[in-house]
Amino acid sequence: MTDTCCNCGNCCDSGQKDKIDIDFLYLDLEACKRCCGTETALKEALEALQGTLDAAGFDVSLNYHLVASEADAKKFKFLSSPTIRVNGRDIDTDIKENKCESCGDICGEDIDCRVWVYKGKEYSIPPKELIINSILEEIYSPKKYKPDGEYIIPPNLKKFFNVRYYHEKESNSN
Repeated sequence: MTDTCCNCGNCCDSGQKDKIDIDFLYLDLEACKRCCGTETALKEALEALQGTLDAAGFDVSLNYHLVASEADAKKFKFLSSPTIRVNGRDIDTDIKENKCESCGDICGEDIDCRVWVYKGKEYSIPPKELIINSILEEIYSPKKYKPDGEYIIPPNLKKFFNVRYYHEKESNSN
């Protein structure tokens, strides 16, 4: 005789859900259209998946991380803004960037931000389908995640932090 209600051996008595950690890393959620658009796409993807994840026994933890300095970038091994990671893995490992008008306006200089690649096309905001498929892939075909070697802050992020800090310092002195 078994202690479970359906004799499958593992489903009825645990009540425990598997956890999915989703990290949203960004430079700015006030002015950057790419960061704001990515946040919206992420929320829509999670909303669309909610019933499926609940039925499959998964609980999502969504973590927001403002990357406001070089120290933050090093802490998170941040490569480009915005970034979405599922269980530590970037959903788009082919990191491409192009000129971001919003971040350029924030800093007063040309700044490049992330371009998402999905089905051979580039998007400034990730398609909801890219996010959904990445979450499902992590659930049903998880890949072992090996962080790359030593982190070196990308020159574009270094420029963003230096220019932004300079402009903020200048604004505060006036």
